[in-house]
Amino acid sequence: MGIEVGGILGLVILIADIWAIVNIFGSSASVGSKVLWIVIVLVLPVIGLILWWLMGPRSR
Repeated sequence: MGIEVGGILGLVILIADIWAIVNIFGSSASVGSKVLWIVIVLVLPVIGLILWWLMGPRSR
């Protein structure tokens, strides 16, 4: 049996990832940095979100 993320928890993660991507677009980072952060958040939704929150570019 695998671990499945669904329901309310999956919805919360999806909303948090969308919020992170919107904030990445609004940051003052370079285009390459923005693309890298967006790829990280999309490929690794939970870990990417935590990494972005700790080390990512900030909004203007």
